[in-house]
Amino acid sequence: MTKLFDRAFASSAEDVKSDIEISEKIGLLQHFVRPHHLDIPKLLHNEAAWLLAVKELQKINSFKSPREKLSCIMSCCQVINNLLLNVSMSNDRTLSGADDFLPILIYITIKANPPQLHSNLKFIQLFRRETRLISEVEYYLTNLISAKMFIMNVNGHSLSMEESVFQTHMESARLGNHTSVASTSSSQGLGTSTTGLNEESGDTEGLKFPFMDSETESLTPAEVKQLHELYRQVVTRYMLLSKALRKLSVDEDQLLNSVDD
Repeated sequence: MTKLFDRAFASSAEDVKSDIEISEKIGLLQHFVRPHHLDIPKLLHNEAAWLLAVKELQKINSFKSPREKLSCIMSCCQVINNLLLNVSMSNDRTLSGADDFLPILIYITIKANPPQLHSNLKFIQLFRRETRLISEVEYYLTNLISAKMFIMNVNGHSLSMEESVFQTHMESARLGNHTSVASTSSSQGLGTSTTGLNEESGDTEGLKFPFMDSETESLTPAEVKQLHELYRQVVTRYMLLSKALRKLSVDEDQLLNSVDD
């Protein structure tokens, strides 16, 4: 599977779309979701353990085999399970299984926003040997799949808040992200026209923006199809670049700052 990875992982446009949707949804939830929204008891709040679980889950995209990706999920879930066991032993508290475990895993998934979550879970389900997906392994994988489904279908009721409040939080998060992107672009002095962008890059031959000044209504069906294909190429290249940066342990913001300097 390591040799087949590039052809088997995130191999369809639907997978790429799902990955982007989940990542964007989690990015919004990160702005306002707190442990109490998931009914996680204060007794189980442990930032050090949660951070360790987050880091383990974020490693999932660094590996190419289903076994190694599943190992990241196992490590994350075992950190949570150890936390529950320690609290249970030190406070003489009876564990309630998934009622305690799943909310923490959902919160960890939101904090981690693991890259290409949908594609990673699908890859494991399709290509990990069935005889290995048993007992504890199956339990942890099923819980992460449940966490993903919860996040995709989350609403005010599932976060113990009024739906109107939930929608207000989501809209504020969208505006916050939009403002952040706009500020970053402004601070970097990016041009808004095709000519400006090409001059900024120093490469007028290799960098083309054929639709930058086009009006949406004026695009022909053929041009829309071309634009969609260009969009897919941009997303694919961005994901590959991000993957390469993660393997090199290079922070994207740090890299951008270095370019500015």
